[in-house]
Amino acid sequence: MSHLAAAAGQGFLSPTGVEIAFLLVGIATLGAAVVTVTTKQLVHAALWLVVALGGLAVEYLLLTAEFIAWVQVLIYVGSVVVLLLFGLMLTRAPIGRSPDADSGNRWAALTVAAAAAAALVWVVVDAFRTTWIDLDGPVQGSTRVSGEILFQHWVLPFEALSVLLLAALVGAIVLSRKSDSAKDKEQR
Repeated sequence: MSHLAAAAGQGFLSPTGVEIAFLLVGIATLGAAVVTVTTKQLVHAALWLVVALGGLAVEYLLLTAEFIAWVQVLIYVGSVVVLLLFGLMLTRAPIGRSPDADSGNRWAALTVAAAAAAALVWVVVDAFRTTWIDLDGPVQGSTRVSGEILFQHWVLPFEALSVLLLAALVGAIVLSRKSDSAKDKEQR
């Protein structure tokens, strides 16, 4: 009964400190994501991606999903961004401003992004409209529940992602070796 009394005292117009922090971190994360896709410097885009993914980790912490937050930091911030930067360095991508980074199709990309965002919001709202959280059950972000869900339902996509990352790393190495051998042949 105390849960109902506590829930009745809080409403949409009286947010808690955690809800305010969630909103502020969400705005900062959205800003970092926008800068990530709009900057013309690839290395800066990768670094802003670190900020955006770190903001998501903070959001998970605010939702009391500590395990998912640490996975976010270790896997995405620690591994994926390092792999991205490693690939940029191996392929000798331009470090400074790159005029090739802008295709001139901003309005088409913005239209597609808005349509995809609207579809995603519609799907999520439709999927969880009648879902209620069991407050007496196990914590949803706990290590046990997350591990059970990951290893029962998401093993194949998880392993497919690891193979994709390995293929990207091998592809970056192959591309860098081909350009080195082509330059060596031209110099001879």
